Amino acid sequence: MAGRASGRAGQGGTDRTLRALGLAEAPRDHPLLYPGAWPEESGLLDGDRLLPLDGFPYTDRTPVLAIGSNACPGQLRHKMAEAGINSPLPMVKARVTGVDVGVSAHVSRMGYVSASPFRAPGTVRELFVIWLDERQLAVIDASEGVPVPTGNYHRAWLPAPDVRIEPDGSERLRGAYVYVNRHGVLRDGSDTPRRHPGERALLTELLVESSRLRELFGDTPEQFCARARSDLRLCARGTRLFVDEGRVTTSGLEGYAGA
Repeated sequence: MAGRASGRAGQGGTDRTLRALGLAEAPRDHPLLYPGAWPEESGLLDGDRLLPLDGFPYTDRTPVLAIGSNACPGQLRHKMAEAGINSPLPMVKARVTGVDVGVSAHVSRMGYVSASPFRAPGTVRELFVIWLDERQLAVIDASEGVPVPTGNYHRAWLPAPDVRIEPDGSERLRGAYVYVNRHGVLRDGSDTPRRHPGERALLTELLVESSRLRELFGDTPEQFCARARSDLRLCARGTRLFVDEGRVTTSGLEGYAGA
């Protein structure tokens, strides 16, 4: 029988609020914290609390592999509250083979350069699978610009065995959705996608590497975030600059976007 996302579990004396657990801050409010704090273990996001899970699997929900801030309870809470949704949301820690966390080849209006997946055969990462009901999925889709053609992401199905996803306490999944950046990902010194090291470190690296980027966004990560935040034209110029400077490569996941 499928597990249910109820809010009854774990209501003992332990303070399970996001604030008490250090998970309350949302990167959309604090860009340099991107991708935000992730839980140490699987849990059930229930409003302002992260409770122990009550059963698994959630076969009546859609599995989405969280690559960046969608694994941050504070960010998820913000997105759902903004849409008036208060239904519990399961977050399941998983061992994932075949995908790594790269850097989106676009500047977000939230003031940061976000994470995006890329194909990495043999690479093993601990990531989260969030299990979304229909309304929750619509919220996350909208936050990623799906299905608007001018959005920044496609929602793509990654099937097993191309990608192996092994959740805590459950058997291997037959696949999961992931958001693939339609602009591609930033590369390192070769054609290999660069990994996202956290926002402050990433912006420091990018600004050191490009005088043109400094002209647009300033010399420091703080200046970058402040200038980029909600300035859509400036974000678009930064995104074009990544292409102009030859910083962009493919993620290797583009072929899954139509699945």
